[in-house]
Amino acid sequence: MAVKKSVATLSLAPVLDLNEAAALRDKLLSMRGEDVSIDASAVQRLGGLCAQVLAAAEKTWDQDSRSLRFSAVSDAFEKTMQLIGVDIAHLLAKEIAQ
Repeated sequence: MAVKKSVATLSLAPVLDLNEAAALRDKLLSMRGEDVSIDASAVQRLGGLCAQVLAAAEKTWDQDSRSLRFSAVSDAFEKTMQLIGVDIAHLLAKEIAQ
């Protein structure tokens, strides 16, 4: 019988602005070493600094050989990431390896 990996879930706040960046960084750091599924479905506004935190997290998880995926994203989240040049397509709608 295959053993299922535990996946931590992070639900993002509706407003990810400068004030939320440090808290987002701290939440992600507390999950380091785990596979993480991020729910960005409630995001209405995404600032550049929070986008950078998420991009850095993706690189960190990749270097740690862990999975970091978006389970759901809002239109506002996806459009903002595209506008600032961050491609998250490879992080969407993929199952975390079991």
